[in-house]
Amino acid sequence: MGLLDGKNIIITGVLTDASLAFGVAAMAQREGANVMLTGAGRGLSLTERTARKLPSPAPVYELDVTVPDHLTSARDAAANHFGGRVDGVLHAIGFAPEVCLGDDFMAATWPDVATALHVSTYSYKALADAFAPLMETGGSFVGLDFDNSVAWPAYNWMGVAKSALQSVNRYLAKEFGPRNIRFNLIAAGPVKTLAAKSIPGFSKFEDVWDVRAPLGWNVSDSTPVAKAVVALLSDWFPATTGEIIHVDGGFHAVGV
Repeated sequence: MGLLDGKNIIITGVLTDASLAFGVAAMAQREGANVMLTGAGRGLSLTERTARKLPSPAPVYELDVTVPDHLTSARDAAANHFGGRVDGVLHAIGFAPEVCLGDDFMAATWPDVATALHVSTYSYKALADAFAPLMETGGSFVGLDFDNSVAWPAYNWMGVAKSALQSVNRYLAKEFGPRNIRFNLIAAGPVKTLAAKSIPGFSKFEDVWDVRAPLGWNVSDSTPVAKAVVALLSDWFPATTGEIIHVDGGFHAVGV
């Protein structure tokens, strides 16, 4: 039996087969889950093509988290596809305008920052609004995060958005705990994805992570992250919520 046998899982954020979310979707299927993907905007057709590379082709529905009508239509699509029950959701959504990243933290204006916070942070609450009503007997939300206990080169306002995501995670855990719905984040080490390539200076992370991490780190392997997400989506963490679990080879635990 797989960890997710019979569970209905919604996966956001799949663009290519290098996406962390793709690794989660593939592993979830191998562990017995029924998977539905969402995509948005110009990336929707790319998500649809990538979905065909999964062990079992998965349906794809449009979901731009900044469009309220999409949240409603995605919930309706999930209810129809899964017979009214959703067991788990992966939040793998992040975006910041180019000016929010790079060498100049002060260059971003409020509209730029507002966009980053809406897409990367508030969207977690938006997914809860959309899909928690389909978790009548409980469920699990998992978000992909990056450790923000320190300031990182180039990450800038996306780092701020991720710090806010960690706070939202705690408040959602408090809000939905009485309904047996869990919210947890995976603070992943750097993995070569399409999103990572858009971050100026990403190579600075790549160059040092494997050397500094006690367990080592492979920036081309999303498997450790996928395993952790699948475990949190399963029934094996029934009393864990509001948590941030580091899957980074132990990098966060050591100094210079």
